[in-house]
Amino acid sequence: MIDEAVQPVLDGFVTSVRKVAAVEAVWLHGSLALGDYQLGRSDLDVIVVTSSPPPPAVADVHRQLIRDFPLAAKLHCSYMTDLADLSVRHPTFAHQRYFDRPVTPVTRRELAIGNRTLFGPTPAELLPVVSDEELFAFIRRDLNDFWLPATRKRTNWYADIWVDLSLLTIARAHVTLATGDLITKRAAFDVLPNLGAPADVVEDIRRRRYGPEFRIGPWWRHTRAGLTRRFVSTAIPAVLGSPLSSR
Repeated sequence: MIDEAVQPVLDGFVTSVRKVAAVEAVWLHGSLALGDYQLGRSDLDVIVVTSSPPPPAVADVHRQLIRDFPLAAKLHCSYMTDLADLSVRHPTFAHQRYFDRPVTPVTRRELAIGNRTLFGPTPAELLPVVSDEELFAFIRRDLNDFWLPATRKRTNWYADIWVDLSLLTIARAHVTLATGDLITKRAAFDVLPNLGAPADVVEDIRRRRYGPEFRIGPWWRHTRAGLTRRFVSTAIPAVLGSPLSSR
């Protein structure tokens, strides 16, 4: 069930984008598709399938939508014309700018699990299946090539988003590599203690995502950064060394 504050944003987006692009389907993924959406905190993750490359006017659609609905600033959308090639970088509007990025195997698996459609055929009807081997290979590369090298730098870890995403990504990656299943961010909180995550940092993330908003001081931000970096630098090798699911 989509939050009543979100539905007008999604309806307005579908109507507007169909006026400027050759839209074949519009799908939801992320927390909206998996049932973990938090109003004002979660992103609105969308995929638009088009029969031809989207025109530059799609960026104007997003900007106008943000003016009409401030919540639309969190609407992140990739425009796919090639559904089969995992290496293709698709035009994307996110964080209020237009750029290219791939639609990852994790996103593709979320699309298949959620199978949430706003317009046109469902992901199950159009999207090629992502194998467990493709999913595992992507997750391992992401941990080893992006997150692990990031622990060599100090400054990023003072930002909330780095703390939040790193721990939740590691917990979710651990479950997927071990079982083949994708879990929500909410479910990841139950996994983190077993991985040795610092309890105070886990609670900090939980309150920011699910509890009342609060401010943290410089001392805790500094302490949290160190705790998070140390955990990430040791947890990733442990997760990568665990046996893969053989389902």
